[in-house]
Amino acid sequence: MKLTGYGTKEWLGGGILALILIAVFLFCMQWNKTVFALLAGLTALFYFCIAAFFRDPNRKIPEEENILVSPADGVIRDIELLKNEPENQFFEGKDTVRVGIFLSVLNVHLNRAPCDIEVVKTEYREGHYHDARSPLASKENEAMTIFCRSEVKGKTFPAIIRQISGAIAKRIVCKAEPESKYTKGERFGMIKFGSRTELFLPAEPWLEVTVKIGDKVYAGETVVARVVETEKKKQENA
Repeated sequence: MKLTGYGTKEWLGGGILALILIAVFLFCMQWNKTVFALLAGLTALFYFCIAAFFRDPNRKIPEEENILVSPADGVIRDIELLKNEPENQFFEGKDTVRVGIFLSVLNVHLNRAPCDIEVVKTEYREGHYHDARSPLASKENEAMTIFCRSEVKGKTFPAIIRQISGAIAKRIVCKAEPESKYTKGERFGMIKFGSRTELFLPAEPWLEVTVKIGDKVYAGETVVARVVETEKKKQENA
């Protein structure tokens, strides 16, 4: 199982501690074999659960040029059209679609670029730790917002990716900095333990959201939006 470098402190430090505890418990088995064998087994199981959280599975990034992929693993919690919100300013005041993804502690927590992006700026917000499924999480929880200039099939447009801490998550890791560039599916950070990731996109006829509430998505693999031919979109809506 491949583990991410974003969690080296946790999985390496935890592994060393687990080995020490297991060695102690095995030594103590001479006095009570059953109890200390159980403690050794529970220690190993607990460490496996911690290490599994930082797993970094390989993903097959779709090759289609006109798609955007999910920035996180999880479940689509909400899809909302935003008007007159602070985020709209980055879209020149135009309407914006927000796609919210909830990540449980069982999900892979690495974040990936939804398409080819160049980071314009980042904004960190201190905040609360509401449950990531709560409507309050989006507005009040600790968050890192990445403002991007995105490119899909030669079309350039603004996009926002937001990492949000949940009730359990206490640390956001984000290596994205202004002027840094990422290709579709490339890792740029993670949120440690249960959280939420949001993707903001232009509400335009040429950009079609392809997921719905309740869908399971996988970072770098699941198609969440698609750039479509404007004329074809007009005919479908006629």
